[in-house]
Amino acid sequence: MDIHHDHPMTETPTTTEPRRGFFASLAALALAAFGLAVPALTAVAAYVNPLRRKSAAGRFIRVASLTALPSDGTPRKFPVIADRVDAWNRYPNEPIGAIFLCRTESDAVEAYHVVCPHAGCSIVFQQSDDGGKFVCPCHVASFDLQGKRLDKTSPSPRDMDTLEVEIRGKAEVWVRFENYITGITDKIAEA
Repeated sequence: MDIHHDHPMTETPTTTEPRRGFFASLAALALAAFGLAVPALTAVAAYVNPLRRKSAAGRFIRVASLTALPSDGTPRKFPVIADRVDAWNRYPNEPIGAIFLCRTESDAVEAYHVVCPHAGCSIVFQQSDDGGKFVCPCHVASFDLQGKRLDKTSPSPRDMDTLEVEIRGKAEVWVRFENYITGITDKIAEA
């Protein structure tokens, strides 16, 4: 026996299907936006972090005592110790650079950066019978005891970089430490 229906079964559309699709799409869009926002905000925070952080560069740092310097004016190399901060870490009392200190006859102190203004190599002091000189071993630039270029055809574009010095308290030597851009004739502090 065949049963035929005169009226085919028809489905009545429900109004919940389009709404479920809309909310599912909205949830997926929100999750995607959140997924993209997290790395973007992390990148912005990493970029801005050095701008918010105060650096040791450009501020006075205690380097030595006046009694640690030879009274005859012979330069002596000292490390510059300060808190070093990189992207996310803080390292207390780390070497951030080095300088030469020279004591003058009037007990004033002169400070010279050990970084050669030519290409950033470390300058060394070579003592001799006539007092000595500063020498960059990378490209043979040489400087007198006042940091002036001995040879005007030297590859160094300028004299050694001097740093500001203060004598504080009980003969403590404080230096305003900064790094300078190498390879140019002007003495410009790095940002």
